Amino acid sequence: MNRLNYHHLYYFWRVATVGKLTRVAEELHLSQSALSAQIRQLEESMGQPLFERTGRTLTLTEWGQRVLGYAEEIFSRGEELSSLVRHGVEPTRQMVRVGVLSTMSRNFADAFLAPLLPDPNIQLSVQSRGLSELLDALASHTLDVVLSNVNAAINPNRPWQSQLLAQQQVSVIGPPALKPRSRFPKGYAGMRWLLPGAPSEIRAAFDAFCSSVQFEPDILAEVDDMAMLRLLTRDSGALAILPPVVVRDEIRRGELKEYLALPNVSENFYAITVKRSYQPAALRALLARQQVL
Repeated sequence: MNRLNYHHLYYFWRVATVGKLTRVAEELHLSQSALSAQIRQLEESMGQPLFERTGRTLTLTEWGQRVLGYAEEIFSRGEELSSLVRHGVEPTRQMVRVGVLSTMSRNFADAFLAPLLPDPNIQLSVQSRGLSELLDALASHTLDVVLSNVNAAINPNRPWQSQLLAQQQVSVIGPPALKPRSRFPKGYAGMRWLLPGAPSEIRAAFDAFCSSVQFEPDILAEVDDMAMLRLLTRDSGALAILPPVVVRDEIRRGELKEYLALPNVSENFYAITVKRSYQPAALRALLARQQVL
């Protein structure tokens, strides 16, 4: 490979992180053709394609993802150097970019991020999306970590690193005044239920539990989104199947009560990352805590 052209690398870094060639061209006051030509020169010097081009869509190749990891470190350090020259001090502020699965418990995500909040030198970027979108952003290095209650499927082209953060017991939750005096299932006859959607692991485990005791729940609603399930549990008067952490505040205020913990039914929470040469030190420290909330 010829000597690295850092102007070309910078252009590649901007396009890879922004995701839009047209937007980067406008920001840099370049024509799209000129910007594309600079990136092609970088690819030629490296002897590897950095983007796959499908129409107007640019997707990082595996090699492009590796190069992006180095580019992020190079230019973040360059910004630190620029700050040192201008102000005489090294900046200590770190950006941590977190993706949160849109259907998972906000209470869990808040508790996970809580240790970072008091630090004035940390800036958080938190995005909530579907899992496939979050994993795409993780693969393109526009996110540092994804928090999810669904593990990433094995993909040989994207070697995810998945860390189990916590395993929450799942319980029957409902209004305090309606708690049955008899044990399950006898005392629960005639009650209505709010359940997670059928594809979820929690729902499958609950269905198996009900089958083992020959109980057929009267379902009021099936809800995939934990935030919505929390609101319906609080307002409907029906019983819900969910981890107590989801309605932690309502239980604390006496609005809801945990009736019973379901045997062998739990929800897992994961931190999903992808191998890269640079990761914010604050995130490394947070993941090393092996939090179980």
